[in-house]
Amino acid sequence: MSNSLEAWLEKDTFTSNVSRGLISGLLGGIAGTVVKSAIEKVLPVRKPNTRSAQLKMVDDLSVKLTGDRISSSNQELAEQLVNIPFGASLGATYGYAKRDKLETNIFEGAAYGATTWIGTHETSLPLLGLKESPKEIPLNIQINELIAHVAFGVTTEIVRGLVAKKLRD
Repeated sequence: MSNSLEAWLEKDTFTSNVSRGLISGLLGGIAGTVVKSAIEKVLPVRKPNTRSAQLKMVDDLSVKLTGDRISSSNQELAEQLVNIPFGASLGATYGYAKRDKLETNIFEGAAYGATTWIGTHETSLPLLGLKESPKEIPLNIQINELIAHVAFGVTTEIVRGLVAKKLRD
């Protein structure tokens, strides 16, 4: 890291705290997304033969732009083209909210992950028609989604805390 950037991040001003919070949260969100995606490979998070909300969005965009659907060999990549930026932006938002806190609190991370799950899978995605109503989804699948999102939040918080401390020191 350059000396001027190090000096900037070591300051205890509003703008340096914001920068540190955004950077640490962004990196935490990326790490959290990787962990969440790994868990989703092990625990089923949707009914068999059901496309994810991310794939539906990218597939619709692909049809509008090219006239073709996403090929089955590219579906996993297409999902991550939505997951990673979304997780990174959620992490950056979280890092901004915790910009003045260097300590790590996994309970806050778990709460953030659970809140993210409620805000996406239980409300906005069904309202947008990208996912079934929670009433139509088996409980075990909902629990698996919640576990993956809590792991996202905890990972985001751990990485955010480590990076924020490293940038401060």
